[in-house]
Amino acid sequence: MPHHTPLIATIVAGLFVAFVFGAIAHRFKVSPIAGYLLAGVAVGPFTPGFVANSGLANELAEIGVILLMFGVGLHFSLKDLMSVRRIAVPGAIGQIAAATGMGMALAWMAGWGMQAGLVFGLALSVASTVVLLRALQGHDIVQTERGRIAVGWLIVEDLAMVLALVLLPVIAGITSGANEGAAAILQPLLSTFLKVAGFAALMLVVGRRVIPWTLQWVVGTGSQELFRLAVLAIALGVAFGAAVAFDVSFALGAFFAGMILGETSLSRRATEETLPLRDAFAVLFFVSVGMLFNPSVIVDQPVLLVAAVSIILFGKSLAAYLLVRAFGYNGQTGLTVAASLAQIGEFSFILASLGSELGMLPPAARDVILAAAMISIFVNPFLFAWVAGRYDEDASEGGTITPVQLQSGHLILVGYGRVGKMIAADFQTRGKPFVIIEDQGDMVKEAQDAGMHVIEGNALNARTLVAAGIGSAGKLLIAIPAGFEAGAILQHARILNPQVPVIARAHSADEVAHLERVGVDHVVMGERETANRMMELSAAMPPAQAA
Repeated sequence: MPHHTPLIATIVAGLFVAFVFGAIAHRFKVSPIAGYLLAGVAVGPFTPGFVANSGLANELAEIGVILLMFGVGLHFSLKDLMSVRRIAVPGAIGQIAAATGMGMALAWMAGWGMQAGLVFGLALSVASTVVLLRALQGHDIVQTERGRIAVGWLIVEDLAMVLALVLLPVIAGITSGANEGAAAILQPLLSTFLKVAGFAALMLVVGRRVIPWTLQWVVGTGSQELFRLAVLAIALGVAFGAAVAFDVSFALGAFFAGMILGETSLSRRATEETLPLRDAFAVLFFVSVGMLFNPSVIVDQPVLLVAAVSIILFGKSLAAYLLVRAFGYNGQTGLTVAASLAQIGEFSFILASLGSELGMLPPAARDVILAAAMISIFVNPFLFAWVAGRYDEDASEGGTITPVQLQSGHLILVGYGRVGKMIAADFQTRGKPFVIIEDQGDMVKEAQDAGMHVIEGNALNARTLVAAGIGSAGKLLIAIPAGFEAGAILQHARILNPQVPVIARAHSADEVAHLERVGVDHVVMGERETANRMMELSAAMPPAQAA
């Protein structure tokens, strides 16, 4: 290679190997996350062959965390956050205390000491942002009450870990004799509280005005490229500024930026613009975790490793489940929250690193934390899928999806975006019986406010199609801007109603060919229809008379 390019090599190796292992995992019907983690092991320092730069991989992974939390904030209003505060705050604190206590007990049995036990227990208590959100999004439950509780719980955990990172150096100084007295603890606590409060106030007072105004101005320019750049600049800029100026986590800063933007009419478009980058960098997060895994830990410390993994998967999950049930929520909510928290991730790595630097955590404990994180992240998708499989994934909090009551031969419209809205408005004006399938909460509410029948859920889910009355539907119109996903929806629909006529939209010749190949009756490609109409008008329009 003519130039030393560790950044490019890390990105290329990470994405390429992740694609290979992810495809293998998909082939065997295993969560792609398992493939991404194994890809990290393959390019990590503990296996032969190419070794990617772990430092760069970790920084790239942080971008994935930022974009993921920004995306969650776009669909998570301040009202949603406040609605779950009564369970999220005491629940998260209680679960952290329980998991930390179990970790300290294990550390005591290993002979590591009280300080090491505190760091070790805290590292086992906090869940990974990326893993939790991928689990919730993968089963379409972010917008449900249980999803909001899990996200609110995660936010409280993040705030608690910010405090922990501030206090650990103070505790280390007290035990070494460098710091003495209550002031040594109260001063950093008060400083952290003021910084977090100042950041929240700044975002709610200033950000609420500046961010929407900036994006509205960008929209006025008519440049899609500039809009995409503005969204990324806001997400990354606010996250970085929050970390530098207020010492809060990247994730928390990005969440607030998304939540402010989510209150505007541009939230859906912002989501679409950040989705591809978000997914790519989230993959690099899992690769970076895999790179930390040292297989020798399994041989050197098998008992401690099994005990730590048991605390993560079962101990703290049981504590979370019991706390949720104690607040009067049903078993479905309790299991969802418990399963989503049954893993550890980025904050655990930071705590382990800081503990090692301060001399509080022995190398053996750090290795156990990293290995336990890898194993828990590998297992979590399977555990969460098992929990989700016990219940109706698209169920409302009160039970199953309520099916629409329409006469036989009604129309089903998938998607209430720009195209779907025009189709629905026409159907409503002409009095045609129809139902909309939409998975975005804001779009669902907008359609319901317009007096339309809406099923909230993913059209790839058979239960959603059944609730929409696919068995007696006269036509199925797929108006989502994703041709290949539309093909998958058609295949599911035809299993339930082999005769239903289907119309779908496409954006490219490849999508058209795919949709026609899987059996869509009529494919509408926007660019082609626009060209045809312009040619028709050109042919019908008389030329200008020569002067």
